[in-house]
Amino acid sequence: MAKRVVLLGGGVGGTMVANQLARQMKSEIVAGDIEVTVINESETHVYQPYFLYMAFDQAVPFDAKRPERSVLHHLVKLEVGNAQAVDRDHSAVVMEDGREIPYDYLVIATGSRPAPETVPGLLDGGHMFYTEESALKLRDALHQFQGGRIVVTVGVPHKCPVAPVEFTLMVRDWLNNRGLESSEVLYTYPIGRLHSLEPVAVWASSIFEERNIQSRTFFNAETVDPEKKVITSLEGESVPYDLLVAIPPHMGQDIIGRSKLGDAGNWIATNRHSLQMEGADNIYVLGDATNLPISKAGSTAHFEADVVAGNLINRLRGGLGSIRYNGKVFCFIEAGSDEATYVQFDYLNPPKPQAPSELIHLYKLAFNKMYWLSAAGIL
Repeated sequence: MAKRVVLLGGGVGGTMVANQLARQMKSEIVAGDIEVTVINESETHVYQPYFLYMAFDQAVPFDAKRPERSVLHHLVKLEVGNAQAVDRDHSAVVMEDGREIPYDYLVIATGSRPAPETVPGLLDGGHMFYTEESALKLRDALHQFQGGRIVVTVGVPHKCPVAPVEFTLMVRDWLNNRGLESSEVLYTYPIGRLHSLEPVAVWASSIFEERNIQSRTFFNAETVDPEKKVITSLEGESVPYDLLVAIPPHMGQDIIGRSKLGDAGNWIATNRHSLQMEGADNIYVLGDATNLPISKAGSTAHFEADVVAGNLINRLRGGLGSIRYNGKVFCFIEAGSDEATYVQFDYLNPPKPQAPSELIHLYKLAFNKMYWLSAAGIL
């Protein structure tokens, strides 16, 4: 009987692992010894970083979508539908329609979801850019904005850790380019600096001062009053706004909770080096779904996918799967004014933001275009 590898989630992590398995184990799959299946709730693969650009009308939904089938290697099976639970006792993924998809190895790449409902009033009183729908609503709100105060408030945890800084710098640039220089941009962060990564916080503090961006720390959003247009923090501070943009707290997907695989936030306890679920030798976890203290970013899933695929291939061919993940992350940071920078770090080496430049911005735009080749395993 074929060894069955099931990938739960067809985003960047699940797709890359599946494609690496298909390309490197082609002969075993063709011979019927290995079977690779991706379970995805949609027929569409979405490149989520484009949502930030949609908010400024620099991208449209068409740019961010491809059929998942077109991104997957032809030897990978695709199951489209809602997975209800992981049944570890019977090594199967249970689908909404009652079908069970058995596995010998399971890769959980379910990602995360924004949870604005955890802040009362935020859904009605604020905007975000973490879904296509919300990014387009924010785009419309920005184009109707006539001036005043834009408040950017950050909840934790959240995916793409530099996105709050990116949006803040881009919206300052957007206002300046439209003759709204007198409008105030206020950035709030929940801890005592402007970012969880101290080198990024130091860099952001300098560039915020240069760009005339206000900031407040130790601000944890508690409630939003949509009628009065006021956001209040757990610390007791109330801030009025004309336009509120939130980076809401995120949670792991509900299937993790239903399957009793994770903690209260639906994050799965994961070995930081092997990327195996703690206590589960045949389950790997990558991307946002883990509880690892590293950035929830696409590049994280990309680098983790190399480790997971490498270990699966090794084990399926009789090895022990000893490749280790070192915590590597690489993130571009849009800085407005057609400039960008980047950070690269791992478990042992902190990031060192570089001076923004137009060249790095062009690299970022080029990477967005080439993403589809990367996901398909061509690059």
